[in-house]
Amino acid sequence: MAVQLLLSLVFFFLPSLSFSASSNIISNAAQVLSDIGMVSMSLTLQYGPQTLIPQTQNLTIFSPSDTVFAKSGQPSLSLLRFHFSPQSLPLSFLNALPFGSKLTTLSPSHSLIVTSSPSDDQLSLNGVKIGKTPAYDDGTLVVYKLDKFFDPSFKVSKHGCVGADTFRSFNSFDKASEALRSKGYFAMASFLDSQLESPRANVKLTIFAPSDEMIKPFMGNWSVYPSIFLSLIVPCKIPGRDLVNWDEGVVLETYLGGFNITVAKSDANVTINGAKVMVRDLFQSDWLVVHGLSDSGGLARVAARSGAAENSKLDKILLATCCLFLSKFLLSRNYPSLVICPSGLFWVRVGSGF
Repeated sequence: MAVQLLLSLVFFFLPSLSFSASSNIISNAAQVLSDIGMVSMSLTLQYGPQTLIPQTQNLTIFSPSDTVFAKSGQPSLSLLRFHFSPQSLPLSFLNALPFGSKLTTLSPSHSLIVTSSPSDDQLSLNGVKIGKTPAYDDGTLVVYKLDKFFDPSFKVSKHGCVGADTFRSFNSFDKASEALRSKGYFAMASFLDSQLESPRANVKLTIFAPSDEMIKPFMGNWSVYPSIFLSLIVPCKIPGRDLVNWDEGVVLETYLGGFNITVAKSDANVTINGAKVMVRDLFQSDWLVVHGLSDSGGLARVAARSGAAENSKLDKILLATCCLFLSKFLLSRNYPSLVICPSGLFWVRVGSGF
């Protein structure tokens, strides 16, 4: 039976035997999985399509055992992606998450839901119990063993907690976060995923999304992290066509009290506080537009203002978000993209416009 399983895996992926050799973490993960007896998932990484896992510096794998693969048959690519997270998630961090927290996966339309509480003896995600110790954890790559595949259609019980569908229906940022994730903006996508409350109907927003590379230099200074995001949200809708036609020096107010964005132009490029707008109209709806940023120059000014932000009209929001947005885990990691922000902490209290 094991031989048949291995052969089926090889033949299933035969058309795309060339996996991304440039991604060291993927080849390392394949070797680790093989060494700890998870041969089926190891073969999947070695011989799977290049599009299965994008290049990433951190990775968490939730791997069903070989027995589960044998019983269930070869999973679809969409189901496989649901078992990978582009973050390094140690067990101590996962155990501290409250019931209903969401974890980013490589599946653009699905997040894992924490279905245990910090007081529980064992962690569970989407109703599947996770081992009390990871199968592997080197700080960059983490592997957990599962006794079954996660179910993407899983719903949390509505008794005492919001069901998965209802949970997402409150979040008007779902499509925006999917668009961000598809372009590699995992940090901002996770931030939007975690907003349980939506802005009022008359609110229009523009979000300038920082790239994940822009966020990394600030990971040693957790206090500025919420300020960075709030300083890139503008209380009006600015489509890309308007942005490029504006005169030099237009100043925009943001949701970080007392902090403004200055629009400038360099050749054919638009910059905000020194950061280039790389992708205009990355997402757009009737009330929201998202532009993707590149380069790191503009975020230094945000970090410098973190102290002043504590006295702004958003002081309570920043304090609450800091407590939930970061943990000690993030202080020793370089790829933050999981955010926890329960209902009532962000959108429902931000200024008079909400």
